[in-house]
Amino acid sequence: MMMEFSKRLKTTTTPIPGVVLYDLPVHGDNRGWFKENWQREKMMALGLPDFSPVQNNISFNEKAGTTRGIHAEPWDKFISVATGRIFGAWVDLREGESFGAVFTAELDPSQAIFIPRGVGNAFQTLENDTAYTYLVNDHWSADAQGQYTFLNLADETAAIAWPIPLADAELSDKDKTHPRLAEVSPMPPKKTLILGADGQLGKALRAIYSDDTSVEFAARADFDLGSDTAYADRNWKNYSSIINAAAYTAVDDAEKPAGRNAAWAINVTAVAKLAKVASAHGITLVHVSSDYVFDGTMGPHREDEALSPLGVYGQSKAAGDAVVSLIPKHYIVRTSWVIGKGNNFVKTMASLAARGVAPAVVNDQIGRLSFAEDIAAGIKHLLDSKVAYGVYNLSNDGEPQSWADIAADVYELTGHPRDSVTGVSTAKYFEGKQAAPRPLESTLELGKIKATGFKPATADKRLADYLEKGADA
Repeated sequence: MMMEFSKRLKTTTTPIPGVVLYDLPVHGDNRGWFKENWQREKMMALGLPDFSPVQNNISFNEKAGTTRGIHAEPWDKFISVATGRIFGAWVDLREGESFGAVFTAELDPSQAIFIPRGVGNAFQTLENDTAYTYLVNDHWSADAQGQYTFLNLADETAAIAWPIPLADAELSDKDKTHPRLAEVSPMPPKKTLILGADGQLGKALRAIYSDDTSVEFAARADFDLGSDTAYADRNWKNYSSIINAAAYTAVDDAEKPAGRNAAWAINVTAVAKLAKVASAHGITLVHVSSDYVFDGTMGPHREDEALSPLGVYGQSKAAGDAVVSLIPKHYIVRTSWVIGKGNNFVKTMASLAARGVAPAVVNDQIGRLSFAEDIAAGIKHLLDSKVAYGVYNLSNDGEPQSWADIAADVYELTGHPRDSVTGVSTAKYFEGKQAAPRPLESTLELGKIKATGFKPATADKRLADYLEKGADA
């Protein structure tokens, strides 16, 4: 079969999710031929993942009929033929609905194929002196072999129609003894690590991912953000994403020397360590940010608004955002006024109402509540839908309110008079107290995340539900 010259670079999808066949432009003349075997910019434009290859391997096969595989490895591969021609067979050996799906094709040097982690790869040479090449995005090691998944070349379920019968082909003894599909343990997906799993958002993330065995939850005692050992002891190659819901949030204490050190250690230094890990291993980092990165002199705040923090807490969060923004795969989820399981403003107001207290509450700070269950759902939506990386505002929707408005709503919803709540300015409320400066405008513009298909519930609906169920339900 003659190789076709000067084809247009194009892609063809296959029955196996993530497996994509590429036609490569090959330019030839009387001297031979030339091709761009892998061209990151052009291929990414066609949808090839930015899989960051780190090693290039070549399998040379002297005789036609040499047959290798079916091996599913714990890394992605971009495969092509340097010289000769092969019959390729790929079987999905990952956990999921597509387990066992098969795709076959003949490949010459004018074609290439992308094979995601966990998809079994096999080939049979159709010509002598065939060289089969592949880029991989992890370094081969002897330890990694324990993470391989194998399928027998003669599996009856896959029913691969080998051009040269296996009885006449050249096989290794190991390949002859690999299990049938019914005996294969599917390769599990890479894991997600959730940090800060004991906080309000962390508890909501635990709830939304409770049935997902690929998700690990790390509370403060499980993962010390300040310890180099915590980062070194984990095999990051097995992770696809990190959700950083951990933060130092004691806004007023951050203005004191000890609090300032703690805020920067957790909100900046630890975030930089996470960023280094994520960048080195191609991990998606989801980082939870705050309305405090703005000074509150304008609004609603857009994702592209220049950062202008007032106090130490806001400055540390803004610095963390800047670090995370440099990671190729990142989501900065900016939120405000978080309400979940644990101590929070709504729970405090409900307690005051129950005790008959008539509080003075700030009435010139404007924003929206962000219920932890909706933040968690929004984060899961971003990761599942694989929308463009970047910054996304995420709060509940509805009309912006002051803290005093919300407090009055809590009183009313719990059967107490709204006028028990008295409004007071921020300046008056904190008069004579050592307190951090607060942004007066905290409302976040939600158009960007809505455009991805995620529609946050209104804050008033969530507030009513929250109080009806009980603050810690």
